[in-house]
Amino acid sequence: MQHRWRRAVQRALLQVETIVLPRMCVVCEGLIAPGRSSLACDACWGRVPPLPRPRCDRCGHPVGGESCRWCPLLPPYVRAARSWCWAPGGVAERLLYAFKYDGWRALAPEMADRMARLDWPEDVVHERAALVPVPLATARERERGFNQSAELARALAPRFGIPVWDDVIERPRRTTSQTRLTPEQRLYNVAHAFRVVAGAPAKLYGAHVMLVDDVVTTAATLNECASTLWNAGARIISYVTFGRARAAGDQPLTRG
Repeated sequence: MQHRWRRAVQRALLQVETIVLPRMCVVCEGLIAPGRSSLACDACWGRVPPLPRPRCDRCGHPVGGESCRWCPLLPPYVRAARSWCWAPGGVAERLLYAFKYDGWRALAPEMADRMARLDWPEDVVHERAALVPVPLATARERERGFNQSAELARALAPRFGIPVWDDVIERPRRTTSQTRLTPEQRLYNVAHAFRVVAGAPAKLYGAHVMLVDDVVTTAATLNECASTLWNAGARIISYVTFGRARAAGDQPLTRG
């Protein structure tokens, strides 16, 4: 009897909270339906479509011709790469901004839900051993209060059924933001920016690990991380991100 009474009170308090403090979408500021724990409304998520098909089996990039334009960006020890949507642009960009810069960390599970729906080659599903978030420099992480890639990795881990290895690679120096750099400047900016943590090679040896980041543009950062892991003994690496920048020749954003 007491248990039922307590639950009734909790439901009543939740209803009062919904009326007094209604949840608002972090993107459009519209009201979110009562009982929903989401930080973004269904309408906004509906304006973040997955990357169009067909897609390259290796890099996951939409294929518009006879050859893939994105695979040449990847080193040979990268087995596969997947991203959920185009970014920057549209609602996806606003979601990522709210996540990274406005501190809405609870968006990570919502993003991970979409990322977990991506299809992978069968060997990747069977072999992947752990998720490795792309590290931030200590000063950058202190300023932001968290590492967005680590938040995504932790949200993805139970969905993929593999652990997070956030103790195998670090970023000892702070690099300039890649946002406004040319492809050549991006490569120079992240060159030798990462190193393997002492003792990590024993864990990495022979493993297929998945690097996690929020967005991939030219893959310069992910490739530098992958090179560091591969040189430390990882057998193969795959990439998973929420957003992916368009390459030359990709269709422009049409909605969202």
